[in-house]
Amino acid sequence: MRHAAAVQPEDQNLPKGFQRSRPLQDPKLGALWESIFLDETLKSQLLSQAMLNFTLRSKVDRSVIPLHGVILLVGPPGTGKTSLARGLAHRTAESFRGGNFRLLEVEPHALTSSAMGKTQRAVSDLFSQSIAEAAANGPTIVLLDEVETLAADRSKMSLEANPIDIHRATDAVLVQLDTLADQHPNLLFIATSNFPQAIDSAFTSRCDLVMQLPLPDREACSRILKDCLTGLSRTYPAISRLAGSAQFGGCAAECVGLDGRAIRKMVANALASSPQTAMNPEQVTIEDLFAAARAAKLSRVQGDKHK
Repeated sequence: MRHAAAVQPEDQNLPKGFQRSRPLQDPKLGALWESIFLDETLKSQLLSQAMLNFTLRSKVDRSVIPLHGVILLVGPPGTGKTSLARGLAHRTAESFRGGNFRLLEVEPHALTSSAMGKTQRAVSDLFSQSIAEAAANGPTIVLLDEVETLAADRSKMSLEANPIDIHRATDAVLVQLDTLADQHPNLLFIATSNFPQAIDSAFTSRCDLVMQLPLPDREACSRILKDCLTGLSRTYPAISRLAGSAQFGGCAAECVGLDGRAIRKMVANALASSPQTAMNPEQVTIEDLFAAARAAKLSRVQGDKHK
């Protein structure tokens, strides 16, 4: 799992609700795009949809093509939704050289409050003031991680935890999306969610594209595992032998059912298979990888049973 980059000076004094702001292009985000092993057809569709946002919306009336400038990525945890979203922002900006794009990342939990009315006001201020102001200054991409926090399914709300305020916060998001779609065609939202069933259907209906990110198939598992071992071999050269092992294909097949993050963590578990290997990772064997993959899958199955 990648650790978030240290907050840069430009991120200081950001408006409430923003976690990070950065100019695009950003090669580090390009590396994230390359690190997510997804069917290239899906990647191409995703990039094309983002590009269309910045070519069509300023030229075609929304009564003809009602684009809202919203892409939603859904899928199980660990499938790379946030990394893919950040990488997509870079690739989109890269497609419009000299466009002075900016990526804003929203921290949804910073907007919620137990005090009646505060969540709604915070959401309205973020969209109508902070995001609108950024879009007025140039092409802007906004990452909405865990979007179900801001656009919760109103039909499933209970009478607990100020449901009226949460209901109104979702209302505010929908109203602001409509307003921003009308006023700022150079604005794109990329939203992510592990729980699409928890998102209000009115939000989903405003999305120009909803893409389901699947768990990696055998080929993708092989690519993720090989990428991880190749990266490790830059520090521990002897590990490179594992990617060329006759048993490598079987090991990759054993990983089917795990998400990309879990596969990389599984490799770390293999490196910790004994004190000797932990002290000298070059001693790791293909058998250690097999055992770690089986253990990771068993843990996942047991976890699913207890849900």
